[in-house]
Amino acid sequence: MKIETRAVHAGDRKRIPGQPTPVTTPIVTASSFLHESTATLDRVMGHEEEGWSYSRYGNPTNGALEDLICDLEGGASALACASGMLAVQTAFLVALTDRPKRILAASALYGATTGMLTKILEPLGVEVEFIDICDLAAVERRIVDWKPGCVILETLSNPLLRVPAIDRIAAITHASGAALIVDNTFATPLLVRPLELGANLVVHSLTKFLAGHGDVLGGIVVADAAHAETLRNLSRISGPVLGPFESYLTMRGVKTFVLRMERQCANARRVAEWLSANPAVSRVHFPEDPAHPDADVIARLLPQGMYGAIVTFELRDAGREEVFRFMDAFRLVVCGTSLGDVHSLLLYPAIASHRDLSPKQRERQGITDGLVRLCCGIEAVEDIIADLAQAIEACRAGLTRGEAASVSLSPDTATSCASLVVKPAAASQAAHHK
Repeated sequence: MKIETRAVHAGDRKRIPGQPTPVTTPIVTASSFLHESTATLDRVMGHEEEGWSYSRYGNPTNGALEDLICDLEGGASALACASGMLAVQTAFLVALTDRPKRILAASALYGATTGMLTKILEPLGVEVEFIDICDLAAVERRIVDWKPGCVILETLSNPLLRVPAIDRIAAITHASGAALIVDNTFATPLLVRPLELGANLVVHSLTKFLAGHGDVLGGIVVADAAHAETLRNLSRISGPVLGPFESYLTMRGVKTFVLRMERQCANARRVAEWLSANPAVSRVHFPEDPAHPDADVIARLLPQGMYGAIVTFELRDAGREEVFRFMDAFRLVVCGTSLGDVHSLLLYPAIASHRDLSPKQRERQGITDGLVRLCCGIEAVEDIIADLAQAIEACRAGLTRGEAASVSLSPDTATSCASLVVKPAAASQAAHHK
């Protein structure tokens, strides 16, 4: 079956003999489960028989979500976690269980992942090195010479959208005995399935595209067959599990993620094209760009016409003050600290996703003070572009938030903004919060 069908059906409608089957998986809040005999409980606790005993070990609602994502990613086992970062941490623990405590990490990563490596794992004695993960020759040399226990990268890097050659890096890591961890949050299994390319562990922030409605905090680890047992054993001890209500909401969101992602990808292409022609924008980062530094990899790994929902761009000659003014001027686009929701979300990496990095670290990654990251929602793309246009106009005019809300727009911008439905007072409510 195709992924559109599996997203709707996988995980649900598990039949129990003698009982009616609910059409969607119910929310099971019980912490413990009873069995008809102590002997049955003994077999379940000993993993000799399938069943539920204690929700830290497994829960029917969580299990359905895990089956669903495991099916979409082509994995052997999955673990739903309380946050995306807990999923990343769990993946590190699984990968390094019986390997050297050395991690080779992409230099371009989500800021919190970098923080976990440098502020938590390094102080615990794990050696960490960062590398340009798109420099395949350098990656191979370092893996061969240093012999790390695992390598971590992102399918589409946050926020500059670099695309590493996952399949070739996987072959190198396997030859050295290392494990490959891939954060597939930006791409989702609709665009890329890293396990099929040779990755060992895939992580997602469920909060983003998979749940997709801004109402869930969660993460998930999907493991290949070689790491499935280690993942489940570790989870039973450490208990990083997601709550059943969040699992239910996520599963409901996943059923429509393909439809949402297709619309969001299409919107992003239109927005990137419009931004590229705007003189107020000095640079646009988007995988469809023929001049993208990873164009050959993109052509090989991403489906044609599907480049993700993220467009990252730099406002010309802008610093912190100008970016704040730009963000405060939005009437429809939400300025927040996430992505993947049904509504368009704009984030300023310097104060949010990469806030904890030093200015020099951000500079080395190419994250300038004028750089912003837009995740396109499912709105009419004309309305997204209209809101961008009026926000750029307000920023260039040097207007304050209040002035921008009441300004009379130029005729062209006013016409294109006619369909905006969000009142000015509702704009940018979280612009300056991490």
